[in-house]
Amino acid sequence: MTGYMAWEAREVNVTVLEIDGAPEGIIYITDPHVQASNIDHVRAVIAEINRLEPTIVLIGGDFVTGDEEDFALQEVWSQLDAPTYAVLGNHDYRVGTNGTTGLERTLATRASATLAADGYDVSALNDGSADTAFAEELIATLEENGVHLLRNEYLRLTAGDREIVIVGIDDGWAGMADPPSVPKTDAFTVYLVHEPSCRADWDADLILAGHTHGGQFLFPIIKQLNDQGSIELAGLFDADGRTPTYISRGICSADLAGVDLRFNCQPEIVLINPTDEQLQALEDPVDLIHVARKT
Repeated sequence: MTGYMAWEAREVNVTVLEIDGAPEGIIYITDPHVQASNIDHVRAVIAEINRLEPTIVLIGGDFVTGDEEDFALQEVWSQLDAPTYAVLGNHDYRVGTNGTTGLERTLATRASATLAADGYDVSALNDGSADTAFAEELIATLEENGVHLLRNEYLRLTAGDREIVIVGIDDGWAGMADPPSVPKTDAFTVYLVHEPSCRADWDADLILAGHTHGGQFLFPIIKQLNDQGSIELAGLFDADGRTPTYISRGICSADLAGVDLRFNCQPEIVLINPTDEQLQALEDPVDLIHVARKT
């Protein structure tokens, strides 16, 4: 069983999101957790992304496990051909990086954070535990290697033949999230936020999140609860007229004794509105999800 789970952790799936009004050919990945044990896997993911020739690449944070020795490996992002934009995750601030501290952050978020679009406030989580010097050094390394970090800011650019507004929210668990005021626009608007539990019902067309690794071990009862929306680990969540949120399973995971393991929860590349050429380039069956724009 362990051998199968190690194999699955390296079998990357492509999930296609069809979204009316979104630019073509955007790729989203998250949770690379780059380290020596998975660097070849990350390189293979980047090679696949380049093969698909995206218009832009979005990354949802957790570039590291939390070790400074992983910084040198971040040069891998220089291999991406497309313009790349990203946010930081909790590991990038060394916050909530194990089961005990992660549970503490989850409970603290529920108890003290205000997650309304108006009045959003997670400052109570900024309790001094975030290693901001570590994060700043990581940011400098990522920027040197072609990854543009968005920290509570937005930018408007052209992807393919359409305009897109990308809003990057700094990490919630670190207490750094402070959403910017975004002018109302007809352009397709996407928010990047690492922890789905730290999102609000922002006025946007799509929210992209990660952090959960899809549950990593998606046993039948857990999958059923996720599919029902009782828990939110992976997939599309858009009930009750909320802003559609896609929580990605990520491309890597929290390793156990140096080995990445997954069960019923393949890592994924998310491809938004693929071009005909990209669809033809996909060799394996893909998951196809249609996302209705928020009205």
